[in-house]
Order: sequence, then C-alpha cells, then structure tokens
Amino acid sequence: MTAPATSSGIPVSRIDPYTDASILDPYHDYRALRDAGPVVRLDQYDLWAVARYDEVYEALHDHEAFLSGEGVGITEQLNKAQHGSSLTSDPPYHDTVRGLVSRHLTPKALREFHTYIQDWADRLVDELVERGEFDAVTDFGQAFPLALVPDLLGWPVDEGRERLLDWAAAGFNAFGPLNDRTRAGFPLLAEMGAFLHRMSVPGNLRPGSWGAELVADAQAGKIADELLPALLGDFLAPSMDTSVSALSSMLWLLGSHPGQWELLRQDHGLISNAFNEIVRLESPLRGFTRLLARDRSLGGADLAAGSRVLLLYGSANRDERHWKSPAEFDITRSNAAEHLGFGHGIHGCVGQALSRLEGHSLLNALLSKVRRIEVGEPVWRLHNTIRGIESLPVVLRA
Repeated sequence: MTAPATSSGIPVSRIDPYTDASILDPYHDYRALRDAGPVVRLDQYDLWAVARYDEVYEALHDHEAFLSGEGVGITEQLNKAQHGSSLTSDPPYHDTVRGLVSRHLTPKALREFHTYIQDWADRLVDELVERGEFDAVTDFGQAFPLALVPDLLGWPVDEGRERLLDWAAAGFNAFGPLNDRTRAGFPLLAEMGAFLHRMSVPGNLRPGSWGAELVADAQAGKIADELLPALLGDFLAPSMDTSVSALSSMLWLLGSHPGQWELLRQDHGLISNAFNEIVRLESPLRGFTRLLARDRSLGGADLAAGSRVLLLYGSANRDERHWKSPAEFDITRSNAAEHLGFGHGIHGCVGQALSRLEGHSLLNALLSKVRRIEVGEPVWRLHNTIRGIESLPVVLRA
C-alpha cells in the first residue's frame, strides 16, 4: 500500500503499523515498508518510518542528530509528558542519570546474583514440570521479573507489586498513537506516578536497595528531586515487559522448533546465541522514535530538522538485506548478536543484561531438566510498542 512519493522522492505509504491486524501479524507490513525504500512517509502520523537494518542502526548511533530528549513516542502531546528518564533524554544529562541506573544493571554488577537467579530458575522449572500444562506468559515469563525486580528495587511488600505489570504496559503503550490502547492506560499511568512519588520519599524503600540508593543520590544533590520518580520508573518498565516478552517467546520458539531445541540440548554452549536469536526473531520492542536536531540524510533520503522518525527494530531484525533467511529460527546464526531487539547505541535497553541473565538461567534450568517442550497455539498481545504473546499453553516433559 504505497502511494505516490513526496516532492523529495521519498515514498508515501498508507500502511498503519498500529492497527490491530498489523500488531498481531506485523511482518508483512514491515516487509512492505522495507521494500518501499530506506525511509517511508507515514502521513497519518506525520512521521517518517525507517524499517531497514542499516538505516535503523545508523540512526541509533547518531544521538546528536536523532534526539531522544524530545520524547521517543509518536504523539507529541504524550512526548512532552515523558521527561526525566534516561530513555527520554540526551547527553550530558542522559550520561549522568543512565549511570545512576545502570550501575546496578551491568553484567559485572549482576554477577553476585548469578547463583541466586539460577537457583530460582531451577525451582521454577521443577514446579512447572510437576504441574503439567501451564501458561508461558503468566506462569513463566511474568513469574521471574515479578519475583525478582521488586525486591531488588526495595518496593514495599504490601504496595504496588500487583500493579507493576499493568503500569509497565501502560507506560509502553503511551509511546504509540493516541488510540484506545493508550487512553485506557491513562488511569494506570496516574497510579504509577503517584506510587513513584511516594517511593521517592526517604524511608519508603528498603534500606540498601537499588531504589533507596537513588533516593539517597537525590538527597545528596546528584539529581533533582523532581526527576527522581522518572528515574525510579527507569528500573520498572525495562525490567518487566521486555523480559516477559523475550521469555515467553523463548518457550514458543523452542517448543515449535524441536530440531533447534535438540540442537541446544546437544550443545549448551549455544545458550547465549540462542537467546540472541530469540530476541532477533521476536523483538520485544517494536520501535521508538527520534526527533531530528538538524537536516540529515538517511539512506539517501533528505530529512528536515524537526522531523520525527520512527525506527522499527522488529522490522530491522528481519531485513533480508542484512540477514540470511531472516524469517527462520536458527540458534547457530553467526551474526545473531547483531540484533537490535533491545535497541542499540547509548539508549540500548538499560535492563538488557538482567533480561539476558534471566533468559540464560532459565535455559540452563530447562536443559538440565526437560527433554521436550510441547506448545499449543499462541494468542498474540495487542500493544502499541511491545511485541509479545498474550497466552500460550505449554507442557514440559522431563
């Protein structure tokens, strides 16, 4: 569905990546956008879409031209309300606040939790093998982040935990258009904002926790008090929805490709590559936008300063120009680590090391205890920004 080109020769497309049909099965539309050109105009949203790998990668690595500080969603009204987090900021502020958040989430910082997380993964898989049929999302994908993240952040035991997933989902929906999904999340965003403000008060988070350290940083003057809730939120969303999506897709892909599961059983050294291939093929993040700080050419297309550009990670990870047989699930893929499923550059997902640790630990547990993964048909989730499964029946055979 490509209409006549703009006066500058850039193709215009009538594709709407935020319809229910496109969200549930986005890959036909992604390919059509890639085939149309390196940059495509989406008039209904007054933005440019970038769906090919090379151009998405290039934009993600030029943060001086492609700004995040003016918001990374497609709705300007909502972009103005999303301020202060490391995701929606530019250097030098970004460097300071991302450092405060990421100091706990680097691979080195997470080493002390390896044994704890592996033990938890082993117990979870034991329970699921014993149970018989279970749901990949609620019983597997969500179980890990909900059990781990609140304790690390120091959330009170009796407040907020049952709402974390709903809050994270509403936050990510708000990066899309002002549609019914986004509007339905407004009350949840208000709840989350009130909760994060309460948690910003000294003494409300468990002493010694990651969250309490951020509150102490504000008290010490390292960050402004009014920005503290957004930074506490930086721990919340990246540690939830993206991990749930990746872990759920892990069971579906390995269960529906028994040959790949058997290959992994024979060679546990493929665990890291297998997780990368899972994130490449079913990227948790569909994409974010950037605002151009100056006139900039991208893929031969001349874009004007002030333009908003949608970078489609999920499409880039299936670009035939970069990947061989991109729709195939291949855990031996030599360049699987080049995926953009967690973003890239200075704004790469701050929680991705934790997500990888969770994924690797659960794969270890599955490999040590499970002979065969049996899956039913997935029901896909309707969400503006997260590509993920809503429900999937699974049985693990010991």
